[in-house]
Amino acid sequence: MEPIKTLEALACPLPLANVDTDQLIPARFMKEPRRVGYGQFLLHDLRHDEAGKPREDFILNHPAAGESRILVARRNFGAGSSREAAVYALVDFGFRCVIAPSFGDIFSSNAVNNGLLPATLPEEDIERLLDHLGDAPGPLRVDLEACRIQAGDLVMEFTIAPGWRTKLLNGWDDIDLTRQHADAIRRFARDYARQHPWLDVTPPREDVITRG
Repeated sequence: MEPIKTLEALACPLPLANVDTDQLIPARFMKEPRRVGYGQFLLHDLRHDEAGKPREDFILNHPAAGESRILVARRNFGAGSSREAAVYALVDFGFRCVIAPSFGDIFSSNAVNNGLLPATLPEEDIERLLDHLGDAPGPLRVDLEACRIQAGDLVMEFTIAPGWRTKLLNGWDDIDLTRQHADAIRRFARDYARQHPWLDVTPPREDVITRG
């Protein structure tokens, strides 16, 4: 994955709470292969009317939305089912960061594993940020090293679990994170085998079996 240290990009305001994974990508689109690009399905039923026509007043249909890399929403973002396709839709659309007061737990884990930063801000700071952005995408700076967000004169500190921050800063997945402890794992395995030799289940060599 591509590491994230700082993002200086347009941010889309989405002043909605409880945006669940079924809204992020309706289930009927999950039968499509990932190669078609899930970004086109992101928030599909909010972006379009019943006839399938794009709603002009919805933020993702704004002319500058396609250049945005940050999404700002209200509480409980990504709640609902565990579908990882919800994260695929955000990432394929171009987002690298979602800022909200709270997230669905499984959504957050899926986000980090796909290089998407779930940054948590207090609700009052989210409202200040949404007021600053208004009805159109606007410039925002997200500094993951300092855990700081800047929008004009607004400066806010966000939170993220330390392990997730480490993974995103380095572009690591769970396997990459485990590999950072490879020496310690090898030492443990060696010492454990020495202390408990009766646990050795290495099969005997063919020549030993033959001689026996």
